Amino acid sequence: MGTTRLRRPPAPTAAERARGIAARTTSAAALVGTGAPIARPLTQHVHADGSAVLVLAGDEPVLERVGLEPSVMLELADPAPVDLREPVRGLLWITGRLAAVDPARARRIAVGLVERRPDPALLEIGHGAVLVRLTPHSVVLSDAEGTAALAPLDLAAAVPDPFCHHEHRWLRHLEQRHPEVFPALLRHLPAALRDARDVRVRPLGADRCGLRLRVEHGDADHDVRIAWEHPITTLEELRTQFHRLVGCPARRPV
Repeated sequence: MGTTRLRRPPAPTAAERARGIAARTTSAAALVGTGAPIARPLTQHVHADGSAVLVLAGDEPVLERVGLEPSVMLELADPAPVDLREPVRGLLWITGRLAAVDPARARRIAVGLVERRPDPALLEIGHGAVLVRLTPHSVVLSDAEGTAALAPLDLAAAVPDPFCHHEHRWLRHLEQRHPEVFPALLRHLPAALRDARDVRVRPLGADRCGLRLRVEHGDADHDVRIAWEHPITTLEELRTQFHRLVGCPARRPV
């Protein structure tokens, strides 16, 4: 007899997921390949192709190696929308070469970034902080969907998920104001998880393809994806599909 293979729920592509992490993440660390101390950027902006500008404190040891070190790795951590015992739901590593940016150009770049995403750290450039540029040659994504190696061209061709900047706020709101909806999702879980003792369902993510849950019981954590009826693109569709999963299709959106 043949074996039955379970079909995985659809998910955004690895490049889409990587673009989402790069677009919303503020936590980062640049790691020098030779084992020098970790440099923690004051802020950073990652472009569509994985290239990035980083604002570093002027006394960071990595600055002594700019232009000399063959490669560094920028690590971006994607935190969960709520407090979990395992709070990071994905990691993105961008490996490339750091280059200095002359002060006049650094100021122009900072002005452009302030207009798109204000950050106090940008005001420190030239006053104890330095702006450098990272040119990538490889990108690696790791999350609950798997691990994938990407080229800068893969990232540049992808589009971030339509809920990239909304899901955190919405899922926090649900857990804080409507915690009763998550036990209602137990019926969609595999029996081994659904019937476990002291099981707790927590929100982990939402995207155009489905809802991501963190299932906690005992000392074990399991990440589960539940698909929508069809891919979605609007907040109204998101609320409608969520209420369908909960079992209250006519309920007023939350």
